[in-house]
Amino acid sequence: QLLKAVKLVYASTFYQSAKQYFQVTSYRLEEEKMAVVVQKLVGVRHQHRFYPDFAGVAKSNNFYPVGPQRSKDGIASVALGLGKTVVDGGNSVKFCPKYPNLIPQFSTVEETLRNSQQSFYALNLHGYLGDAPNSDDDTIQKCDLDTAERDGTLRFVGSTYSHENHTVYDGISRQGYRLVTFAPILKHRLFPLSEILDLLLEMGSWSMGAPVEIEFAVNLSVPKNEPKQFGLLQMRPLALQHEFDVLDVDGTKDSALICKSKMVLGNGLIDNIYDIVFVDPERFDRLKTRDVASEVSVLNTKLLQQGRPYLLIGLGRWGSLDPMLGVPVRWEQIAGARVIVEAGFKDMNVAPSQGSHFFHNLTSFMVGYFTIHADDESFVDWDWLQQRPVCEQMKYIKHLRFENPITVKMNGRRNSGVIVKPE
Repeated sequence: QLLKAVKLVYASTFYQSAKQYFQVTSYRLEEEKMAVVVQKLVGVRHQHRFYPDFAGVAKSNNFYPVGPQRSKDGIASVALGLGKTVVDGGNSVKFCPKYPNLIPQFSTVEETLRNSQQSFYALNLHGYLGDAPNSDDDTIQKCDLDTAERDGTLRFVGSTYSHENHTVYDGISRQGYRLVTFAPILKHRLFPLSEILDLLLEMGSWSMGAPVEIEFAVNLSVPKNEPKQFGLLQMRPLALQHEFDVLDVDGTKDSALICKSKMVLGNGLIDNIYDIVFVDPERFDRLKTRDVASEVSVLNTKLLQQGRPYLLIGLGRWGSLDPMLGVPVRWEQIAGARVIVEAGFKDMNVAPSQGSHFFHNLTSFMVGYFTIHADDESFVDWDWLQQRPVCEQMKYIKHLRFENPITVKMNGRRNSGVIVKPE
């Protein structure tokens, strides 16, 4: 099984997704080399399941600071079970290690119910690896929170919602609907997670001379009198754009803008985009987001072959595991996008895509990333987009092409940006 897994990893480089990945990089395929790292899986056996109590990702740059947070304070995302939930963009708990009690996604009971993790991943010890490079359906098992409660792992990270008084209580000692909030750890300091992450991010940034990203897993289910386990799985440089340039993003009238946001990832000026691919808000259907993903993939392939970077605008979260929260695309399906915009739904705002692999690709390829929330001054000029001549129209997607370039300005220091209409 181990040898087969190694072979499948090497074989994955011949997949179309890998080839599309290389199309948008500056790497020369003939000069590239590849290694496979075999690591011991951090976790504990529970019957036929094996998984850590929780796992996550932390970055030394926080692209969405709120309140007293600063960009350099970092951001972490954690989830019950294997880290697949986090790196694939599923619902996880996001917090700043310096301010672990400040969690905007749980600001209200309704937000807590909507944004909390509902399932987790574990290694199925009875599973068998298939012959396809991405065939992990039999080896990786998706479990519900009842399973975690029976295994004794939910108590470290769980809370309880009481329907009778519409309140979320820390811990799982009372009856009610179970939620993953990490309150026992972040609020009650059951384990010094925030202190460990803060220290590792600071030391990693200092030693590498650049912002870093780490992946980790934690075991609290250890025998009595034995130390709890924090496993540092990976540490790598977090590729950021060049030093922050001072860009004026406020000097353009709103009427001349396609988009404006105060939640922007990226920095600098982009003026070589002539194409826009956007989800038609008048035709969008949350029950058809997989169809939307397929249409985007078709246009992405065409524009990649033509060597035309494009602006991608959508509703909800790009790359979401939950089709009801956004468009469940894989990275290779939108790899040609130079700037990505996520706009909220009419009835709710969706937390930004902070899945590790998704974000790592954004930063590695210096892709601009805009999040639009209706409750601030951010906006997308949908009326202007709908009135432009269409280059290609699909059922849910429209493709626009212009003679003059679209200008994108991003101020990384202020996390703000604008997208200017072509002249």
